Amino acid sequence: MLTRLVIGRALSALATALIPTTLTLVVLMGSGDAADLGIVLACELVPMLVLLPFGGVVADRFPPERVVLLADLTRCAAQAAIGVELLLGVERIADLAVLAAVTGAAAAFGTPAVPRLVAATVEGAARLRANARIGLATSLSAVGAPAIAGALVLGVGPGWASLFTAVLFAASAFTLGGVRTARAAAPTGAHSLFSGWREIRQRPWFLVSVMGHGVWHLCAGLFLTLGPLITVRSGEAMWVIIVQCGTVGMLAGVFAAPRLPIRRRPLAGCAVGASLYAAPLAALAVPLNGWAVAVAYAVAMFGLGLLVPLWETVVADRIPVEALGRVRSFDSLISFAARPLGLAVAAPLAGWAGTAPPLWIAAVAVAAASLSVLGVREVRSPAAPPLAAPRR
Repeated sequence: MLTRLVIGRALSALATALIPTTLTLVVLMGSGDAADLGIVLACELVPMLVLLPFGGVVADRFPPERVVLLADLTRCAAQAAIGVELLLGVERIADLAVLAAVTGAAAAFGTPAVPRLVAATVEGAARLRANARIGLATSLSAVGAPAIAGALVLGVGPGWASLFTAVLFAASAFTLGGVRTARAAAPTGAHSLFSGWREIRQRPWFLVSVMGHGVWHLCAGLFLTLGPLITVRSGEAMWVIIVQCGTVGMLAGVFAAPRLPIRRRPLAGCAVGASLYAAPLAALAVPLNGWAVAVAYAVAMFGLGLLVPLWETVVADRIPVEALGRVRSFDSLISFAARPLGLAVAAPLAGWAGTAPPLWIAAVAVAAASLSVLGVREVRSPAAPPLAAPRR
């Protein structure tokens, strides 16, 4: 089952990451209007953000494999419709916007169901190793997606690129949807948004950590916007080198997570890993040369690589499985909303105050917000349940 989970998550991550690049190229090759592009991309993001909490409720009320199956099949149908329209020579922005909205709405229901599926399939003793493998597979898929999307759109056309995305979603649906989990008792009326929020409030470590993740994503948006503008002084290829160094660092962190002696206090490991993002922000603020920024970004993404499997595992271990979908939907909502906000405010802030002040503030904010979880007693206490050691 672990192999099936890894393959299914990799396929889904690849398909999901293909969509923004494909839609961007479709609009730019068609109308070329930036406003049209903003509308189409927003129509995917906004329904996802609005519906994520309700997706968490659905994920807790129904078998997660069925929810994932229906969500991915819906995304498959939407991408297939886009592909058929483009192959027929029809390219209406309204159609693209509606189908993008359907895709985003389906993602809102599928996203919270995946952690429940993993938790219900993989026993506690193997979860860290499983999440590390899944994290490695999904990271590789997400990294390669823009290049694959660009090659498909320019090589065979945007219609075929969308149909390829639809095939990936279909394969993911039947791979993950074919996972069999134990049937839980029938849910009661307590499975609501409010009861999910009560679960979060009872766990300060989760709430503080998620707020820190939101600050992390906001600051990442600043870095990804201002980084290319600053590092171009070191040569036009420098930003590509920086991004590739970050990719290597992230993959190394995912690989190292189950092998480092941090299982006793995994939340502390998550906090330190997230705080490392202050390094590239400060390097840009100085600013250091491009190679120094590349090293700092590799260190930061190594920290992210550590964070992802540790966080996935500790949440699955410490949150009741019947509430996991609602709790994780809140986590996803904060993260998904904060990144676009950072991307949107970066340029106006830099135009008003220059690049250095926002970057310095972001470096301090991401370090403080990430490490603030260390102030929670449950995180510091030796009584906190450790993650099980992976089998050799």
